Amino acid sequence: MTERYAVVVVGGGTAGLSAALVLGRARHRTLVVDAGEPRNAPAAHMQGYLSRDGMPPAEFLAVGREEIARYGVELVRDRVVEVEKGEDFAVVLAGGRTVRARRLVIATGLKDELPAVPGVAERFGRDVLHCPFCHGWEVRDQPFGVLASSPASVHQALIVSQWSKDVRFFLHTVAEEELSDQDLRRLAAAGVDVVPGEVAGLVVEDDRLTGVLLADGATHDRSVLFVGPRPVPQTGLLERLGAELHETPFGAYPVVDPTGLTTVPGVWAAGNAIGFAEQVVHAASGGYRAAAAIVGDLLMTDLDAAVQV
Repeated sequence: MTERYAVVVVGGGTAGLSAALVLGRARHRTLVVDAGEPRNAPAAHMQGYLSRDGMPPAEFLAVGREEIARYGVELVRDRVVEVEKGEDFAVVLAGGRTVRARRLVIATGLKDELPAVPGVAERFGRDVLHCPFCHGWEVRDQPFGVLASSPASVHQALIVSQWSKDVRFFLHTVAEEELSDQDLRRLAAAGVDVVPGEVAGLVVEDDRLTGVLLADGATHDRSVLFVGPRPVPQTGLLERLGAELHETPFGAYPVVDPTGLTTVPGVWAAGNAIGFAEQVVHAASGGYRAAAAIVGDLLMTDLDAAVQV
């Protein structure tokens, strides 16, 4: 017989585990399906989460898995490959198992597509970074580089100047003429040096970033490089369920209400599944909100059904 759950949570990162914790404590049979691909896996530590500042992401998730197990929540290492909506949801796993759920939480996050510069992917999360709020304090006052991927990268160069007064903005494939006069004035006011020319690679010595190499052979001594990955939302399941998406400069994300409810009845989304800028603390909050809404939704649905009998 097909196993039935009150809720299936797709994704076992922060948002998914947070939702599962609230659902388990509310005595709802819950299954978390986790493919084990958290967005922050390359980072050694996570910052900005009150009481957990500096905690390794893997340790944070391990503690979360232990906590949900106390309340009878099940977790499987698998991937959801299909969801079909009928009276409830049929959830098909890559391992061949099919389960049914009354409600879904989609917490599949996103993937960061990194610039195709040699060395960037290998050092991402170490001394190649993308979020100064996550890592700026740890690398403060070091020589920064910022790799442009579009004229919008000016914003990143300006933001990181809060953590270092030695910042060089490598235009890479962006022409200087593409920057507005206001951009150039702001960069100058922030003390950011603009460096034209394509970046060919990184200089690494003793497993440490020491420089940025340009295609013309020039080398700029830098110990930190900020990049702007292209976010790729993992919205495949939501799209197949017919969820409405809205376009943003950082990809297409589901339209949701304040609790994370999508335009598909019974389907909530949380964490980076709803936006590029959701940090760990936001993801935890989003998972909590979604779960609390589901608890109320299931209760009212059952009470209304009982009244009709």
